[in-house]
Amino acid sequence: MSVPPALSAAQVLDSPLDDLLITAGVEIFDSSIDDRSFFGAVVQRKSGETYLAMPSGRSELEHDTMARYLIAQAFDVDLPELPPPFVTSEI
Repeated sequence: MSVPPALSAAQVLDSPLDDLLITAGVEIFDSSIDDRSFFGAVVQRKSGETYLAMPSGRSELEHDTMARYLIAQAFDVDLPELPPPFVTSEI
């Protein structure tokens, strides 16, 4: 099992998203969930792989912002919580 990378808030917020994905070892795939209240999900496998399930058809800004926030959540990077109506939960 691989060790998750240590990411800083600056890396999460300032790196180009493609670079952040490579650094974090995260892959993005399109989710089939089409509910407008679904903004994405993190899937972390026991083997160490991390995936983001992101809804398709959203704006580039929304996609980028939510991907960064979910990566921060997955790797315990200290960022302020998103304002309502955004809610994250862990299953």
